[in-house]
Amino acid sequence: MVKRTKVKIGPLTIAPPLFLAPMAGLTHSALRQLILDFGGVGLLSTEMLSAARLPSENSVTSPYLITTEREHPLSYQLLIYSTKHVKEALKKIEKLGADLIDINLGCGAPKVIKKGGGRALLKRKNELERIIKEIKEKTELPVTAKIRLGERFDLKALSEKCDFLQGVGLDAIYLHCRLEKEAFCRPPRWKKLPNIKEILGIDIPIIINGGIFGPEEAKEALEITKADGLMIGRGAAIKPWIFKSIRDTLFIKQETSVGPRDIYLPDVFFRFYRYLEKLFPPERQIGRLKEFTHYFSQNYAFGNRLAMSVQRCKDMNEARTVAMEFFRKNEKILQVTAA
Repeated sequence: MVKRTKVKIGPLTIAPPLFLAPMAGLTHSALRQLILDFGGVGLLSTEMLSAARLPSENSVTSPYLITTEREHPLSYQLLIYSTKHVKEALKKIEKLGADLIDINLGCGAPKVIKKGGGRALLKRKNELERIIKEIKEKTELPVTAKIRLGERFDLKALSEKCDFLQGVGLDAIYLHCRLEKEAFCRPPRWKKLPNIKEILGIDIPIIINGGIFGPEEAKEALEITKADGLMIGRGAAIKPWIFKSIRDTLFIKQETSVGPRDIYLPDVFFRFYRYLEKLFPPERQIGRLKEFTHYFSQNYAFGNRLAMSVQRCKDMNEARTVAMEFFRKNEKILQVTAA
């Protein structure tokens, strides 16, 4: 078991120190609730939200803002370009019941960079400092930021970057341990970051992200980096029970509503399916099912057949039919061990 079982971010205590990463098209209410059904997650997250558009979004119908009472603590990640968007975005976030605000400083999409957001905002230090200070003045919510290692592996430059973020008032840093232009298929670099807080010389919590797909990687990452916690992205879409597995293996074993040690994959898939039907307008359902299936299908040796079949579907009814047929044909490999 790992000794550190919780981490404090501002006034908020996260226990266990396991964080859901914000992911476009994935970290919406349906996936968050599916993860909660298994347990083990310390902090949930929204998808990346545009601070400029957020005030006009309808929280009842917007797939980005739909949430339920059980989804707490919940971090709202902001894509922001300017201080002019701070006031109204914060009003909306606090009205929605956010527990934490995260600033995206890692996105490298060309249209985001062109406007000066994501990783480009990290290079506009004066504007970033004004944004963070205004946020801190207008809310008592903890404020974090998600960053990448940088353009190249340079510990001195990374240390200076983190020192700056700590100095302007951030309560924690999420560090995606890949370089700015590295794809997800490249191994993360947390193995090169032993005793991370010591080598970076900062005091606020550091949560590392990248390449965590089960308890083995989680244990190795924490032992090497001595980070304050772990943030998990794609692994949570592939195995929504991953937080439970890591918590039970590394922190403290607890019983959850799911109970059995074996996970029945069709049940997981259709649980997600039902959450989509219950929560989202019909036109917002099939796209999110396709996105989830792309990852979840990796639990099967020939899961690409499931992903491709669902990808071709025009609506949820058709997707249900092809998924049921896939599960029927693959009934011998329906169970996987949870921990």
